[in-house]
Amino acid sequence: MRPEGGMWRTVKRLLAPLAAIGFLLAKFKFVLFALLKIKFVGTALTALLSIGAYALLFPLWFAVGLVALIWVHEMGHVLQLKREGIPASAPMFIPFLGALVAMKQLPKNALAEARVGLAGPVLGTLGALGVLGLYAWTQEPVLLALAYVGFFLNLINLLPVLPLDGGRAIGALSPAFWILGVGLMAALMLTSAISPLFLLLVAFLGGPELWHRWKTRNTPEGQAYHKIEPRHRFAVGAVYLVLAVSLALLMGVTDVPAPPPSA
Repeated sequence: MRPEGGMWRTVKRLLAPLAAIGFLLAKFKFVLFALLKIKFVGTALTALLSIGAYALLFPLWFAVGLVALIWVHEMGHVLQLKREGIPASAPMFIPFLGALVAMKQLPKNALAEARVGLAGPVLGTLGALGVLGLYAWTQEPVLLALAYVGFFLNLINLLPVLPLDGGRAIGALSPAFWILGVGLMAALMLTSAISPLFLLLVAFLGGPELWHRWKTRNTPEGQAYHKIEPRHRFAVGAVYLVLAVSLALLMGVTDVPAPPPSA
């Protein structure tokens, strides 16, 4: 027998939109795949899908704002990739996992990769600051929550492991920092400070690339890729540190405790 209580009704309400989306994807998959190949159409379609997914858990306008903040972050990568002369895809959203921009060729060196990696958190932080400014003007609680989440997402992206932005940035200082990143990930997993599923996914996606880069770091190609002037290493390290500290402080400012339950 099926449970008929409130929990079962909630599950059915959550699964119904997902089932409808699955049916439409199966029915019109060829049309969908063709549309996804058109630049920015894929961005719009996957953004709408992500908004629908987030709206299952959060208020609609919060879901819209969250996707907008993720888009701002990804556009930082897109703009820097264009400056570096690296062809790349438009941002593609993945519900509950954020978004990605696919590079169609590797950066010329670790410095260029670091600039691309840091551009996302830099623009993403500015976007979250803009939301915080709107909150100061309107006093809408949803804007304060969005600002906090924006700062949190950009800080998480600075974890010094691949494929996150921090891993791409910190590699310009020294590949040895990736070992620090792996240790930090393990510590976070043990303390449950961040969802273990997210950390496992990061390890699954970035582990093979990290292992390959570590093994080839002392090859002529690897040494040439990581050959960077000290002043550039210092600049990358300074931007990384300032971003990380600023985001942690901004999270503290926007993390307002929930009011106690009424008697």
